[in-house]
Amino acid sequence: MHQNADLDHRSTASTQAFVVEPHPTPVPANERTGLIANPGFGRVFTDHMVTIRYNEVAGWHDAKITPRAAFQMDSASAVLHYAQEIFEGLKAYRLPDGGAALFRPSANAARFRASAERMAMVPLPDELFVESVRAIVRQEADWIPDIDGGALYLRPFMIASEVFLGVKPSSEYLYAVIASSVGAYFKGGAPAVTLWVSQDYTRAAPGGTGAAKCGGNYASSLIAQAEATRQGCDQVLFLDAVERRWIEELGGMNIFFVFDDGSIATPPLTGTILPGITRDSLLTLARDMGLSVREEPYAIDQCRADAESGRLLEAFACGTAAVVTPIGTMKMRDGAFQIGGGGPGQTTQRLRQALIDIQRGHAPDPYGWLERVI
Repeated sequence: MHQNADLDHRSTASTQAFVVEPHPTPVPANERTGLIANPGFGRVFTDHMVTIRYNEVAGWHDAKITPRAAFQMDSASAVLHYAQEIFEGLKAYRLPDGGAALFRPSANAARFRASAERMAMVPLPDELFVESVRAIVRQEADWIPDIDGGALYLRPFMIASEVFLGVKPSSEYLYAVIASSVGAYFKGGAPAVTLWVSQDYTRAAPGGTGAAKCGGNYASSLIAQAEATRQGCDQVLFLDAVERRWIEELGGMNIFFVFDDGSIATPPLTGTILPGITRDSLLTLARDMGLSVREEPYAIDQCRADAESGRLLEAFACGTAAVVTPIGTMKMRDGAFQIGGGGPGQTTQRLRQALIDIQRGHAPDPYGWLERVI
């Protein structure tokens, strides 16, 4: 394989400059202002995107910022038949001085690389991943909404683009980053969400792809999420695939529990749970607040008993999109149970505020998590 000094996947540095092809007819400023005033989540997209290509001869090459557009794909492209694809999610925040910053992009880069390795894809160098998200933020900073909870949500993703029919890893890949102006993830303004505990479907099994951020994990969760919606719930909670007893995670978020002794707990990373960056950040914050923190298995029957006895005071979900979301009620086939007062608890709110204050530059960042881009 040809060794490209900057962009080959085995290189240690990535200094390739991004060629910028400006959009010939970008969204006018006044129209953009209207779009981002109340953008919802994942429906308002910016003018540009990043693309980088890989093949075995050139390595990673052709790094560009271009007008956002549809892909032209051959109907035999590998991703369409064998689902070799991965993605990430992270946000750019408006700072108090008008600048913009990313939150822990290197952690996303590392997880993207791990996902690629699990899916037998050629890893994108971490440095190139980080520079790609910096580049799109610099290009599209005007799309960051100046609203409560507003941010520029970035979606890096990679697909197998080789044209062939055969079960093997692709030899060609397309990496891209698109950006979306977003507000709150959950609609309706409810103080807490309700979960449906899925007893028929599981998200991941030992040895599977649970720790990889690949679309197949989310596709397989949609039937359970639809069931949750029919039951009047906001999200689905998955149990383990072996015993159907141990709490793992939501359809798109990790989960935490707060007990009456002041301690917090979250399921351990055993290969079936996505290693959330928000999860990791909250564990660090909680420990530095002096809270007792446990990463340990927690059974759904014990969760119900603890909620009914008052031992379990709070629960919350966390992820890049929703940040920290209180959980008020869990529903199952044989009934429902409320957690604590059914709304946001003190520890949940304290952790959420501490994280948001760092992300938005309102508090000191002793961890070096916030990376100024502009």
